[in-house]
Amino acid sequence: MKRFSKGFFYLLILPIIWGFFGWQGWMWWSWASAAPQGEQQVNGSVESGNSVKILIPPGTSSQQIGEDLKAAGLIRSDLAWRLWARWLIFQDPQGDFKAGTYSLAPSQSLSEVASKIWKGEVMTLSFTIPEGWSIQQMAEYFEQQGFFSAEEFIAASRQIPVQDYAWLPQNLPLLEGFLFPDTYQVEATEVTPQAVIRQMLNRFQEQALPIYQQAQSQQNLSINQWVTLASIVEKEAVVPEERHRISGVFHNRLQKGIQLAADPTVEYGLGIRQTVDQPLTFKQVETPSPYNTYINVGLPPTAIASPGLASLKATLTPEKTDYLYFMARYDGTHIFSRTEAEHQAAIAEVERNLSTQ
Repeated sequence: MKRFSKGFFYLLILPIIWGFFGWQGWMWWSWASAAPQGEQQVNGSVESGNSVKILIPPGTSSQQIGEDLKAAGLIRSDLAWRLWARWLIFQDPQGDFKAGTYSLAPSQSLSEVASKIWKGEVMTLSFTIPEGWSIQQMAEYFEQQGFFSAEEFIAASRQIPVQDYAWLPQNLPLLEGFLFPDTYQVEATEVTPQAVIRQMLNRFQEQALPIYQQAQSQQNLSINQWVTLASIVEKEAVVPEERHRISGVFHNRLQKGIQLAADPTVEYGLGIRQTVDQPLTFKQVETPSPYNTYINVGLPPTAIASPGLASLKATLTPEKTDYLYFMARYDGTHIFSRTEAEHQAAIAEVERNLSTQ
């Protein structure tokens, strides 16, 4: 009878007990590892599926990460987190959770949240700087995007990191022209004027600097003169096909010692922008400024905007012509002239066309 009872226990009762606890364990794990889906509020007010920004400082233990995630309503159980963390370490002993700022959602399962932090898929912000923007325009853009204030960015642009970028011109008052226009991704924890500027300088170093270095022996332009002239070409050229020709006009005027007479330099010096309806006045053109190329011969002291690659290249490879003047038709194209008389005729033609519109 005893043998029967013991055999009956091992063959029937014990498997039932194991099955029961296994089922209970599986049910618990299914619950603990599932997405909270908004069942717990985040900061008392987050609805289901909304993303949550969470910062994981360097050196944070996996246990602390789990506790922080549970407190934020992003996982249901910190015990389940610890178990899953051990499983990840077992699979990849060299891996670890990565510090940074993450955008997570209560609609994500524990394994999805863990995978994102394990791989270091940190939260990033994107920003785009168009060709031809000045530092002032960038500053206003960053403030509108909520990155930082315009004043902070302008102040940072006046700090010249020559110790890290030896190719930057000496005695440069600000980084105008050297903040390369492009689209960037920056980690949320690094959204500072200094970090953004460093990214843009790195991109200039990668994309633009090699072009100058390769052509330097064929040009008599310093890097500051190159970028400054390219910024004027950038502001004047609208139609890509005219870019090299406009560059050629400016090169011709520089060689002959004639003022560049570029409207964008006057606008930059005065902090204004002309339009078809409100062109520059004679008083504005005659206002003294280091940037006024109607008054001063040669180039301004710095660039007036951030030139793109096309303008940087065109400045090094100007079109060889006899043109000394060009007049905007206000449709993106220009009339090019060799003499003052031709230029005055072009001005009269444009004014007649505008008056009939």
